[in-house]
Amino acid sequence: MLSDLWPLYRLVLRTPRLELRFPGEDHLGELARLAADGVHDPAVQPFAAAWTDAPPAEVARSVLQWNWRLRADWSPGRWELGLVAIADGRVVGTQGIGADDFAVLREVGTGSWLGRAHHGRGYGTEMRAAVLELAFAGLGAEFATSEAFADNHASYAVSRKLGYADDGIARHAIRDRVTTGRRLRLDRASWEAARSIPVHMEGLDLCREMFLGPG
Repeated sequence: MLSDLWPLYRLVLRTPRLELRFPGEDHLGELARLAADGVHDPAVQPFAAAWTDAPPAEVARSVLQWNWRLRADWSPGRWELGLVAIADGRVVGTQGIGADDFAVLREVGTGSWLGRAHHGRGYGTEMRAAVLELAFAGLGAEFATSEAFADNHASYAVSRKLGYADDGIARHAIRDRVTTGRRLRLDRASWEAARSIPVHMEGLDLCREMFLGPG
């Protein structure tokens, strides 16, 4: 089986309403179609890489290419895990978590998006809580970072709810304008204090070496 060679397929994170898992091709197809239908208000651009500004077919293909690239570039020294979030049997979005030199730095970064029809239901909080559980409880992380543009109040609210603190700003050129991003940082003690969403992990022992390397 493919999962014997690529055990990330056996990794599953469950929250009260969501299942997050490594996507097979069918799930990737659902995710791509979801992105093509819209991820945010077209009047704003919440991403540093403006991939959603393209026509729907190009947006869908970019989702496939991005996820295929993550697989191809994976190594214990530099990895990024893209999980699909599933609610009531349907893909509603994606949650990413990644790191460079994780075995030494013990620090991860996260990013996510939801299909526009699924905004406002609290899924973003559960998705982030799931990968923070993976990072801190599963892999022994010490820090997690995130960033959202100053006008992305929903993302900032999720970070605050989960215990993050402000960690400076970053400047980006978005649609030929300067946009300010708010950096946020979460340490282990703050994560433990804010931890309130139950997360059940399956299959981590089978793929732990892919995150940490041998030994």
